[in-house]
Amino acid sequence: MNNPLLCIVGLGYVGLPLAHAFAKEGYAIAGYDVSEERVKELKNGHDRTNELTENTLKSVAIDFSTDPSIISKADVVILAIPTPVDAKNRPDLTLLKGATKTVGKYFKDGAIIVYESTVYPGVTEEICGPILAKESKGKNFSLGYSPERVNPGDKEHTIENIIKIVAGQDTKTLDSLAELYGSIIKAGIHRAPSIKVAEMAKAIENAQRDLNIAYMNEIAKFCNRMGISTKDVLDAAKTKWNFLHFSPGLVGGHCIGVDPYYLLEKAEALGGKMPIVSAARKTNDKMPIFVWEQIIAALGKPKGKQVLVLGLTFKENVPDARNSKSIQVINLLRRSGCIVTTHDPYHQNHALEGHFDAIILLVPHREYCTLSPSDFRNIAKETCLFYDLKSAFGKESLETAGFRYLSL
Repeated sequence: MNNPLLCIVGLGYVGLPLAHAFAKEGYAIAGYDVSEERVKELKNGHDRTNELTENTLKSVAIDFSTDPSIISKADVVILAIPTPVDAKNRPDLTLLKGATKTVGKYFKDGAIIVYESTVYPGVTEEICGPILAKESKGKNFSLGYSPERVNPGDKEHTIENIIKIVAGQDTKTLDSLAELYGSIIKAGIHRAPSIKVAEMAKAIENAQRDLNIAYMNEIAKFCNRMGISTKDVLDAAKTKWNFLHFSPGLVGGHCIGVDPYYLLEKAEALGGKMPIVSAARKTNDKMPIFVWEQIIAALGKPKGKQVLVLGLTFKENVPDARNSKSIQVINLLRRSGCIVTTHDPYHQNHALEGHFDAIILLVPHREYCTLSPSDFRNIAKETCLFYDLKSAFGKESLETAGFRYLSL
C-alpha cells in the first residue's frame, strides 16, 4: 500500500498509542471515538490514561473526531474496542458490534477493516464480517486481525518493541497488513495462517498468565497455612534456571481477568470444556475473599477499626480501575464494620492523613514504594497492622518500625 490513510476507531489504551505510532512514521491518521470528552482532551494534548505525555501527543498530527464520517476517508480502518464480560462472566460484544455497525455505514469501498480487540476464535469473520456486509449495503472490503499486546503503564514493552501478529482473510490482505504494521514495529511481524489462529493465539496468551498466577495464589494459600513466607519460598525456587517466576496477587483489569472467559465461551459452544482454565479463573476470582479473611483474622475484632487501603487501580502505576479487585476487598472490609479510607495517586490523590489500625497496601505504586517505614509510622496507631499484598517492603524493616507485618 502506498501512503494509505488510516482511521483508528477507539482511542483508549490500545488505540491512542497505535495512532501515535503510525503518525510518528508519517502516516495520515484519523482518530475516531464516541466520547466527546475524550476527543476534547486529546485535542488539548491530555491523555488521561497516561500512556502518552502532552509533548508526545502534540508531536504528531492526528485528526481526532467524534464524527463517524471521518471513517469514510480511510483506506485502512483499525478497530481497538474493549471486549469485557457481563455480570455473569459471559463475553459482552456490545461495544464491538456497535463500533462495527458504525464502521459498516461509513467505510469506503475497498477498505481493509482490521480488528485488534481480544475475542474468541470466529468473532472477526463470523460476527463482525456479516455486520459490515449488512451495514455497508454491498461495498467491498477485506478483513484483517492483529491482536493488541499493549501492557498499560509499561514504558519498555511499547507497541514498537513487541512482535506483532497479523492475519488476513486472503494473501493479499495479509501482505498489505504485514507491510503496514511492519513499517512501525521494530520487533518484527508474525504472519498467522488464518484470522482464527491469530484470535486464538491472543486469547491463550492472557489465559496462560492467569493459570500461572492462579498456581502462585494456591501456593500462597498453602504457605499461609504452613506459617511460612510465600516470598521466601519463591525467592528460593526462582534460583532454578527454568522456574517460571510469577507472583501471587489480585487479578483484575480488562485482560488477564477477562480473556479466559472468551476461551471458555467458545469451548462451551463447541461442546467442550477447559477445566484447567475454568479452575484458574475460580481461584483468582476468589482471591479478594482470601485477602479479606487474612486481614480480618489479623485485626481480631474489625468493627470500628480505622483501615487505610492504598491502591485502587487494577495494577501498579496506571490510572485504570476497571475490574479492580481492590474495590472488592474494600467492600468486604466495610461490610465487616471497618471504617475504610482509600488512597491512590492515580485515581483519587489526596494527603495521607489520619491514624490507622491497619494500612493495607494492595497496589504498590511507585509513589508508595518511595516511602519509608517511618513515613507509614506517622499515620499509624501504636499497634498497627501493615498488610503488604505483594511483599513490596521487607518484613524486617516494618517490624523494626513497630508494625505487625502480614503479606500474601
